Amino acid sequence: MRLLIVEDEKRLAVSLAKGLTAEGYAVDVVHDGLEGLHRAGEGVYDLVILDIMLPGLNGYRVCAALRAAGHDVPILMLTAKDGEYDEAEGLDTGADDYLTKPFSYVVLVARVKALLRRRGQGAGASPVHVHGDLKVDTAARRVFLGEDEITLTAKEFAVLEQLVVRAGQVVSKAQILEHVWDFAYDGDPNIVEVYVSTLRRKLRAELIRTVRGAGYRLESGR
Repeated sequence: MRLLIVEDEKRLAVSLAKGLTAEGYAVDVVHDGLEGLHRAGEGVYDLVILDIMLPGLNGYRVCAALRAAGHDVPILMLTAKDGEYDEAEGLDTGADDYLTKPFSYVVLVARVKALLRRRGQGAGASPVHVHGDLKVDTAARRVFLGEDEITLTAKEFAVLEQLVVRAGQVVSKAQILEHVWDFAYDGDPNIVEVYVSTLRRKLRAELIRTVRGAGYRLESGR
């Protein structure tokens, strides 16, 4: 597995690189947003660790540019900021996960492994799931409702994916947290409800049913 670290704090970048190399990854490091975009755009990396506050081009713009160019490499964003607004902005640009500095190195490794594991699992599964008039292509990360394509953020897509691969079954909030945010997530578990609510607005409210005390179930489409 080959990782790219885009981080302008050189001591932190070197420390992370040494640790991840010891974990068995091949690691490259750059300290500038423009260089990070160029290197990540080569398509040779399995995951990018991307700081937000970068010279040249900030992490949000790097992430957005990669997604706009069709690159689906997992992106773990690092930020010195804190707050839901920053998380939402990062995820809306297409990031898969984020960590707020200062963070535990053990947590970072857990997030990296979880993102790589989910990417590997997706590669071996059937990429297209059809449920009534809902079609979810997990390879292309595209969602269609009838003839209309629905635009989702990375986290919205990940939550929907957990429901669609278990269509007709009840999926608990804990299962969604484990697979979408992984076990290292220590924030508010009600974040799942926020994303389910957003999915209901973007799709159809009746598609995702709340099973009280158990979780959520994707219902049959039209």
